[in-house]
Amino acid sequence: MTAFLSRMRGSGTHQTRPEGGVSAPPLGPARPVGQWGFTGVAVTSLGGPLALAALYAPSIAAGASSSAGLAMVAAAVAFGFPLAIWLGYARHVSSSGGLYSFTEAAAGRRVALVQAGLWALSYLLYVVYTTAQIVYDTLPAVLPGEQRYQTPLEIVIPVVLAGVMIAGRRTALLVIGLLAAGQLALAAALAGTTVANLTTPSGSFVGSAPAGSLAIASGQTALLYICGSLPFFMGGELGGNLRQASRTSRRGVLGAYLATVVVIIAAVAPLAADPALMHAPIPGMAVAQRFVGHGFAVAVGIGVAVSVAGVILVEYLALSRLTAAVTSWPLRRVVIGIGAVMVAAAPVLLINPDRIYDALLTPSLFALWLSQLVTFAVYPRFVARHGGRMVPAWVLTAGAAALAVYGLWTTIQTTSI
Repeated sequence: MTAFLSRMRGSGTHQTRPEGGVSAPPLGPARPVGQWGFTGVAVTSLGGPLALAALYAPSIAAGASSSAGLAMVAAAVAFGFPLAIWLGYARHVSSSGGLYSFTEAAAGRRVALVQAGLWALSYLLYVVYTTAQIVYDTLPAVLPGEQRYQTPLEIVIPVVLAGVMIAGRRTALLVIGLLAAGQLALAAALAGTTVANLTTPSGSFVGSAPAGSLAIASGQTALLYICGSLPFFMGGELGGNLRQASRTSRRGVLGAYLATVVVIIAAVAPLAADPALMHAPIPGMAVAQRFVGHGFAVAVGIGVAVSVAGVILVEYLALSRLTAAVTSWPLRRVVIGIGAVMVAAAPVLLINPDRIYDALLTPSLFALWLSQLVTFAVYPRFVARHGGRMVPAWVLTAGAAALAVYGLWTTIQTTSI
């Protein structure tokens, strides 16, 4: 998802539980994932936060720079619709099938298989092509001399990511947790630097920018958070009863989202005082360079690249859980298989990174938004089956579906230019 926005800027085996929901037996090790481990996955999945705060959000907000703060707040509110739907599903369903299991609980296995197929296609393509974005788009803006190492980096990064996953769940969660903590710390430091050195104009939080530009900045920023659904694919490994698993997942995702939103608003809103910073290749680096120094700027830039790599890891994690849940294949073999695809695809990308990246981008994003649209559209059926209130369900569905349709439209419009 973030790879796309970088170009824009310029059924499982369910068991019924007494609580009235479904949960799946863990696919991985018997020891359950704890709250902190799950929250680390949730934080890393959201962009990650440093990539959003330092690169994507300010670059998108440049189109409505005088209302940068309002655009960030509006984006956070708009994404509340999909988030509320995921959390609503998670109250009753906890499974390694993630969105597939949500959809199955609402509309049955056939519809869920369609949703899972679209979702898996999207993220399999993503884990294959996103390394090219890191190597050829992000790192050259951080380290100009990196260009001489692009070929080995294109090979090494997928090997390292696959190695982390194949090393086992404990290793993967440890690495993801460290990435989450590190990038949140850097994002907070960047936000603090921005707030301390730029006086946020009052107009940043009012509609002083043209309405069309403000709507586009808000909508496109809201799209950035879509990978926030990835942690729900860890639902089958949370342990305990459904109520405990639901509490862990809901707290982790909501807490990660709120933390991410706060650092993004704090980092972007003050930039309304100096819109030129938003037009830098990596705005967060420009802020760090001006107000702190070169070392901090490079740390932010490298952190952005690592943040994107962290999202690949979480997508790999989620894709492996979904595949094992749908097919009943052994998880270990699935993890190795996905890693083999990543490593084998890396030399192919070297043939023409830009062209292959662009060729894979549109089908990946189109499949992503279609898969999300299916999950959103069947949510009222899920609520009705659980005796919930229908009016709020339809309101949430309308808002979330509108965002998914906007994502589809943006994909078509941007990639047809």
